[in-house]
Amino acid sequence: MMAHSAQTAALIDDFSASDNTSYGLPRQFINDAMAGGATQDKHTLTNGIMQVTGTITPPRGQPGWSSTVVPLAEMGKFIDASVYQGIQLRVRITQGSLSVSANSQDITNFDYHAAPIVVKADGKFHDVTIPFTSMKRAWSEQTPLNTSNLNSLSIVAYSLQPAAFDYEIDDVRFY
Repeated sequence: MMAHSAQTAALIDDFSASDNTSYGLPRQFINDAMAGGATQDKHTLTNGIMQVTGTITPPRGQPGWSSTVVPLAEMGKFIDASVYQGIQLRVRITQGSLSVSANSQDITNFDYHAAPIVVKADGKFHDVTIPFTSMKRAWSEQTPLNTSNLNSLSIVAYSLQPAAFDYEIDDVRFY
C-alpha cells in the first residue's frame, strides 16, 4: 500500500466540517452494541467542537465503550507518522473515562496501542500530549507501536460498569 506523507499534515481534525476530518475522510462512530452491549451515544458538532455524550451499558463481563474513529487514510491505506512524537488533543471532559488509541495496520485483534486521557473536570479545555512511546496494548503481548503504518485514531469513552460520559474535543493533531 502506498503511504501518505504525514510531514505536511500535523492537524488531523479541527472538527470544522460536519462529517469529515481535516484529511477529508468521514469520521466513524461505533459502540459496544455490536458486541452485546447497550451503550447509547450522541455526537454533535458546534463551532468546531465535537461533543460526545451518552450512557455506557457494557456487555456482560466486558468493558463498555463508545468510540469516535478518526481515519488518517482511505480504507486499506495508511500514513507514515514516524516523524512525529505523539498525539495532542484539546479536550474538555465533564464526566467519564476517556482514552486515545493509535491504530496500526500491524494489529489484527483490535488491541491497539492506547493511553488514558487524564484531565481535571473543571469545565475548561486542556491540551493533552500523549507520546507514542507511552501507548500500550491492553491484553496482548506488549509490542512497540509501529507509527509508519497508522490508519486511524480512536477516541474512546469506556467503563467497566454502567456510567454516563460527556466530553468535548476541539482539536486532534500529531506533534
